Amino acid sequence: MIHLNWQNRETMKIVECVHADAEKFIVHHKLTPGRQYDVKNETDEFYFIVDNSERIGGFYKNYFQEIK
Repeated sequence: MIHLNWQNRETMKIVECVHADAEKFIVHHKLTPGRQYDVKNETDEFYFIVDNSERIGGFYKNYFQEIK
């Protein structure tokens, strides 16, 4: 039940949104290209970040690049 305390978890890494052009989903309301986001959890395919609505959302990794 890790999803119950994601908001308060330590940030794993920081990623920057490179685009919000989704073919299948609407993400431009939740992501802003050029903005940096805190990653709270990660899977092989998704980053779970605190998005523009200040809530946790899961997004494909191809929207982001890692900040070194």
